Amino acid sequence: MSNQEPLVVGGTGNCCPGLLSAPLGEEQAAELAPVFKALGDPVRLRLLSMIASRAGGEVCVCELTPEFELSQPTISHHLKLLRQAGLIECERRGTWVYYWLLPETTDKVAALLARPAAGRLPEPAGSGT
Repeated sequence: MSNQEPLVVGGTGNCCPGLLSAPLGEEQAAELAPVFKALGDPVRLRLLSMIASRAGGEVCVCELTPEFELSQPTISHHLKLLRQAGLIECERRGTWVYYWLLPETTDKVAALLARPAAGRLPEPAGSGT
């Protein structure tokens, strides 16, 4: 369906540093913004959840559309935005399109937002402690 390359978040290495270890650079913030924008819509968040939680790892669009009171073109638009953000991928099989999660992107977002297990949060500036 889409010839666009999925978003690769972060630089070299296994993952990007978390927000608590270093501020985001301009480039990384620009790469992450479409992911967060895609996740900021309730319909897209539900779609991603439905795709990610599907046994077998993939779901047909024909199973997603009836779950919403939206038209098929609207659902397709939301799925396209999730694909462009690098969160999902798809494949046409005959009449239907099947979708699956791209865990590389969700893992990087989760790692970015994760708090160090043994670490404490930084003290707010001007807290006086």
